[in-house]
Amino acid sequence: MTKLQVVFIFLVFFILTACGGEEDTSFLESYLGPTSIAYDVDLSHSDSTVIKINLKAKRQLEFSNGDNEFPDGIEIYFYSKEGELTTTIRADRGYYIRKEDIYRGEGDVQVENLEKQQKLASEELFWNPTKKKIYTEKFVTIQDPQRLIKGTGMEADESFSEYEIYSVIDSRTIIPGEGN
Repeated sequence: MTKLQVVFIFLVFFILTACGGEEDTSFLESYLGPTSIAYDVDLSHSDSTVIKINLKAKRQLEFSNGDNEFPDGIEIYFYSKEGELTTTIRADRGYYIRKEDIYRGEGDVQVENLEKQQKLASEELFWNPTKKKIYTEKFVTIQDPQRLIKGTGMEADESFSEYEIYSVIDSRTIIPGEGN
C-alpha cells in the first residue's frame, strides 16, 4: 500500500466517523439559576445631579431574562426635587420583573411618607416606576398622626402622598397619647 492510499483510507474513515448522528441532548437541563450575584447594591437615579431614587439591597441575583431577586430585602428611597428624602419602601424580599418593569416587595413591607408622617404596612406591594404608582391587592394598614385605616387593596402615587383603599375594613381616629 502506498502512502497515498493510506492517506486516502484515513481521510475516508475520518469523514465517515465525523458525520455521525446528532447527539441526544434531551437529558440535559437548562440552567435556571442566577447569571450573576451582586453584594451591597446601592443604585441611584438622578436628574441634573439631584438624586431622585436610591435602591439598596444586601444581595441581588440577576437572571438571564433580566429579572432580579433581592432575597435579603430591598430598600427604596424617594427624594423631592430639592433632594430631600420624602418616602421609603422596605421589604423582607424583593423582585424586579423586567418584562413588566415592576418591582414587588414581599414579607413585612413598610412604606413611610416622612413629610405627611404616614405609614403603610402590608405583606405584598408592587411599584411601577414607569407609572410612578405603588399598589397591592393584599390587606393594608395605614396610619397617620390622626387615624388608623385597615383595608384590602390600595393604590397610591410612588411618594405615598395620595392613596385610595379599595375596600376599607376599619377606620378610626387615634386618641392623643395613644401608643402606636
